[in-house]
Amino acid sequence: MSATVKNNLYQILFFTNRLYLLLGLNSLLFVLAFFFPGLYNVAIVVFIVLIGLVLMDMILLLLRPSGIISLERKASNRFSNGDDNEVLLGFHNRYPFPVFVNIIDELPFQFQERNFLLKAKVGAGSSHVFRYVLRPVERGNYHFGYSNVFVKSALGIISRRFVFNNEQEISVYPSFHQLRHFELYSYMNRLNELGVHKRRVIGHSMEFDHIKPYTKGDDVRMLNWKASARTGNLMVNNYVEERSQQVYSIIDKGRTMKMPFNGLSLLDYAINASLVFSNVAINKGDKAGLVTFTENKSEVLAASNKKIQVNKILEMLYGQETQWQESDYEALSIQLRSSVSTRSLLMVYTNFESMSSLQRQLPFLRRLARYHLLLVVFFENTELKKITEHPAHDIEGIYKQTIAQKFAYDKKLIVKELAKYGIMSLLSTPEHLTLNVVNKYLELKSRMLI
Repeated sequence: MSATVKNNLYQILFFTNRLYLLLGLNSLLFVLAFFFPGLYNVAIVVFIVLIGLVLMDMILLLLRPSGIISLERKASNRFSNGDDNEVLLGFHNRYPFPVFVNIIDELPFQFQERNFLLKAKVGAGSSHVFRYVLRPVERGNYHFGYSNVFVKSALGIISRRFVFNNEQEISVYPSFHQLRHFELYSYMNRLNELGVHKRRVIGHSMEFDHIKPYTKGDDVRMLNWKASARTGNLMVNNYVEERSQQVYSIIDKGRTMKMPFNGLSLLDYAINASLVFSNVAINKGDKAGLVTFTENKSEVLAASNKKIQVNKILEMLYGQETQWQESDYEALSIQLRSSVSTRSLLMVYTNFESMSSLQRQLPFLRRLARYHLLLVVFFENTELKKITEHPAHDIEGIYKQTIAQKFAYDKKLIVKELAKYGIMSLLSTPEHLTLNVVNKYLELKSRMLI
């Protein structure tokens, strides 16, 4: 239960707009009484009645203890970045009459919410739960301040303010809501509703599992003739996907990842996607690891398929921030060469806006591709795409559209340039990154490239 903050009378008493409106009308009567003397007595009566109503409203609201109402905020200790997070305010009215309630909750400054207000009418001795949703767009610590409650009676002439000391610190982590959604839909075999495509397994270079009787629809190339001869019935070999392969999410924290889309930076999109992807990989039996790098520093979390690995990845991703410098791919290639000795799938989350930016890093990407299966994940600029889709109506619009088309064409050239050196790439819009990464991983598994 939140404690109320004690204040002086002038700090808890507020006159409402209704009072000022009535005073204005009463003043108008006094002005008209100057021209029509008969209205003077009416104006005096109205003024006396108005003073009586004010005193009555003050008696109803103020001559009560501070505990006449209560308020409690309920919020999770962790918020999910980029997702809707619900906050509940439980209000209880102990006044013997219905009250009109306005609540101003002091939200963390990161939301920059200047007009936050909750309203409701609560009956005598009744409770009401206020619900509101917050969508953070950056990770870190968020501080909730006091809750300010303004209570009015049916007269609505004055308002009494209650201040509740319910300060709260909440940490915003990478999108664990997405992670839970994927786990839930995976458990219910409904991942296709999220956009994850089932991949038909092809080829025969998978791990042998057991021999079973042939049933209609089995691949005849899997027939085991020796076992069929022994039993007198057709028998086929059954295989399972190879497991315990190492997969690493490598996140570039350079200046190119600062670009925002829908409030989230490209780094946050990459962090959310790598968290879900790592969980999917671990559930598939592979070992997931994490690497983050900047101009002069690389952090490596060794790959593992233990369940606690997801929590380790979540904690490591929580504190990542972008830098203004360009990341050092040469140092990254040297670091991975020494710390990742076995062939692994490396998913590099970065962003190339032009061919020249790719050419600077291409030698180091080729060096990584020599020892590992490399997939470069970069972003499609959706804002430029909107410009190319809208018709131009003047010379300025034509110039903008031409430049936007040039940047979009460079993205396609980057994909072709990487493919020329045997490096796989994934060009994705920021909002669909998680689905595209998971689908690409499942495709690579089905093709038995890892």
